[in-house]
This record gives sequence, structure tokens and C-alpha cells, in this order.
Amino acid sequence: MASPMSAGSFLDRIRDEGVRVVEVGDWRHHNRNHKGPWGPVHGVMIHHTVTSGGALTVGLCREGREDLPGPLCHGVVTKDGVVHLVGYGRANHAGLGDDDVLRAVIAERALPHDNEANTDGNRHFYGFECENLGDGEDPWPEVQLDAIAKACAAICRFHGWTERSVIGHLEWQPGKVDPRGFTMSSLRGRVRELLK
Repeated sequence: MASPMSAGSFLDRIRDEGVRVVEVGDWRHHNRNHKGPWGPVHGVMIHHTVTSGGALTVGLCREGREDLPGPLCHGVVTKDGVVHLVGYGRANHAGLGDDDVLRAVIAERALPHDNEANTDGNRHFYGFECENLGDGEDPWPEVQLDAIAKACAAICRFHGWTERSVIGHLEWQPGKVDPRGFTMSSLRGRVRELLK
């Protein structure tokens, strides 16, 4: 059981990993906490945005959509490898997912196939939206993949987690495909190397 780190620690830890960070508005107090608790936290969830263009992507993830209010994550990783902090606290990114997957993340063991949507993931995961069309063809620049891995490693290092605490949306909620264009095993491998 882990309490979320403070917003200041979140910012400092990501910067300490060597990632360029941009603070967007009053991100420290922009959240959905009025909809329910945030925490205990158990892992980091990665998404792709199905958007193109950094400014558009960051704005959408901060403000949300008509059917899904923002913030839609805690940080947006744009193609240039910059992490834009858009919210802190409960965010609309994970939705309902599989309780068996959550138990596996907590135990840091291999993930089972996600076949249920019965558990509130917004409560339990840090979330990063990553700028990409999500069509399997839009490239993932090395600088972006490096920033994603370093942001995940920063959180894992703070909480004493291994790379097994990093999951993709597609591993959490049936029917989701994100992130598409790289494998979560390859990302976890990058995080594992950073944590050595």
C-alpha cells in the first residue's frame, strides 16, 4: 500500500532522471479528487493519445473532452521527449479494469489476461499519455521512448517498485489497444535497466 508522492516530489523525481519537464498551469491542483480517492497507488499506466501535435495533445489531456473531463493523465510525453505535467491527483485515464491484473501489479508478478472491468484504475495508477496516432505506423522517436521509460523509472524508484509495476492500458482494460507501436515488455526492459 503506497500513498501517492507529493506533487513536488513527482516533479523533482522525473527531473532527477534527466527528463525535461514543463509545468502546465496549476497542474498541482488540477484533478478529479471530488469524484473519489486517489491512492493507494500501485503502478504506472502508459497510454497513446491518438493525436498529432504537441500543443493540441497537451491541451486535450489537460482539459479533456466533452464526454470525459480532464485531466486525462498526470503527464503527457510529447514526441520531442518532454513531459508536460497537466494534473496531479485522480485523473481520468485508467477507467475500470481487471482486479486480477491489479493484484498481479501489487505482487509484481506476470500479468494475467485482462477479462474484466470491475476495478477503479483511476484511483490506483499514475498515468502518462504519450503523443502518437496509435495506428501502429506512427513512429515512436527514441527520445520519446527514453522519456517514457525514465518517467516510469522515477516513480518506481521513489516507491521501491520494479519494472513490473509499469503496465499498458491494453493490459488493464479489455478492448484497449494502447500503447500501440511498441511492446510493454520492451518498455519494462528499459525501466529495468534504468533501475539497476
